[in-house]
Amino acid sequence: MHTVAVLVLDQVIPSDFTVPIDTFGRARLPNGRAAYRVRVCGPADEVAAAGGAFTIKAPYRLDALADADTIIVPGLADPTLALPTEVADALRTAAANGTRIASVCVGAFVLAATGLLDGLRATTHWAAADTLAELHPGIEVDPNVLYVDNGQFLTSAGAAAAMDMCLHMIRKDYGSAVAAHAARMAVMPLEREGGQAQFIAHDQPPAPAGAALEPLLAWLEDNCDRDLTLDEVAAQAGMSTRTLNRRFRDQTGTTPLQWLHRARVRRAQHLLETTGHPVERIAAQAGFGSPTAFRERFRRVVGTSPQAYRRAFRSSVG
Repeated sequence: MHTVAVLVLDQVIPSDFTVPIDTFGRARLPNGRAAYRVRVCGPADEVAAAGGAFTIKAPYRLDALADADTIIVPGLADPTLALPTEVADALRTAAANGTRIASVCVGAFVLAATGLLDGLRATTHWAAADTLAELHPGIEVDPNVLYVDNGQFLTSAGAAAAMDMCLHMIRKDYGSAVAAHAARMAVMPLEREGGQAQFIAHDQPPAPAGAALEPLLAWLEDNCDRDLTLDEVAAQAGMSTRTLNRRFRDQTGTTPLQWLHRARVRRAQHLLETTGHPVERIAAQAGFGSPTAFRERFRRVVGTSPQAYRRAFRSSVG
């Protein structure tokens, strides 16, 4: 039987810890037998969960990681804390023996601290992606996907994305039928459309309070449905296009047209969530020249199609 070891360290995030246990624990072979043996391993008999609401008993010590076929590394409340030497050594030893190791959410920081992700593509929760990239420049951090599979090493986004990753591993281990059954038991599609990008709150780059561009940004937000040109935006700002581009870059970190495209996508997201308007109408309301241009830009920014986004986020009201 395939053994999955879930590593628990002090201040482990509860959902990161429980989702893999539940997902692998539900997996059944065609004859009804459990597909996985799940073990909880840690450096101590008991660790505190993040937030202090409860403690977790770990029946197995770190040496049990050497016997596992797969190791799951959940995230910690403060993922930037130094990794204990004995934990890093245990993970490196398991990796050297060919063990598959997968992180959940900010558990990527734990895995990154061992050096095992150096030179590889990886993901984590989108809100922590910049920090991971800054602390570990040798890793290619992709904040737009639900999970990354490098073969021996896998990383996932938030706890929900861990379920996508676990189902992916089940399918690799036992085939689509076993994975599909586990997905049905979790009331979860075997594959979700789009990536992590659809869950990111795409705020506009802020301008400093009281900055000269604040009135212009408000005007752009109100008029993003219009077919605006750079010359029109510059005229509204009362400056040349060259000066506008320079000041926009200085105060927002982007260009006027890129800012406008993002404002249009944000409006489209709102309309997809709150109305039943057809995509063609939303494309016009959001200021895109055609439904095709809208679909292409939306997929580029959000990571999925407008229709898939609507299915995922449409409010029951409106």
